[in-house]
Amino acid sequence: MIYMTKEVWIIKEEENIDLKTAIAKILYKNSYEQTKISEILNLTQPMVSNYIKSNNKISKKIEKLAQNIVKTIKKEKINIYSCITTSKPVDNEPYFLAKKNELINNDKITIINNMTDAFLMLKGKNIEKIAPKVKINMVMSYNPKTTNDIASFGKGFIIIDDKINTIPGISFGKSQHLANLLLYLQSKNIEVNAIMNIKKLSKIPNLKTSYLTKDYKIKDNKQVDIIIHEGDFGIEPCCYILGKDAKDVAKKVLKLIK
Repeated sequence: MIYMTKEVWIIKEEENIDLKTAIAKILYKNSYEQTKISEILNLTQPMVSNYIKSNNKISKKIEKLAQNIVKTIKKEKINIYSCITTSKPVDNEPYFLAKKNELINNDKITIINNMTDAFLMLKGKNIEKIAPKVKINMVMSYNPKTTNDIASFGKGFIIIDDKINTIPGISFGKSQHLANLLLYLQSKNIEVNAIMNIKKLSKIPNLKTSYLTKDYKIKDNKQVDIIIHEGDFGIEPCCYILGKDAKDVAKKVLKLIK
């Protein structure tokens, strides 16, 4: 079945949060309750509250687009979808071609929203104590069959002044190392849907730990919060934080930071 639409707005992935922030603020000023805004934008109410309180500078282009969308919202229901981008823009326009595995369905929307919430939980937090020399990234998926089913933050978090600043978008099938580790752990019946890499810590308070061998095989199949890899020639020692989803991982990261 094919559904037709009268109008569609397409924006770059990195402008997604700014657009939702602008829409949330305009709706709130128009006396919309936060519960209604969360329903319209498909966000949790705490995230709506964060958007409304946000002081991030939003471009005039996004502000104008948000105003046009709000005018439509007052007349009819709108649907907001995410698009995973892969190829270069066509003629410098903000639209992209997507591979088959990157077409969005409800499961992928759930993953994207969860990872976006996790990023907002960590944004602006000082991670000097846990930052490895390599890029920090996070992956997430429910019951993936291949790495193409697993989402990540592009090439990793962007760190400025030891703080998580932004992300280069959310993509499926991009982070092979963490994605393969997630597939492996799930094959061992360990309940994990998300993983984030940090540097190896000497002390890990109040979190259950296990170890990986040099060839990334887990030493025991018990349920844990963190697994440690001692490193090898040319491989930095590190910890992998495990969670039921991206937000669960973010909560454990905040514990470690504190």
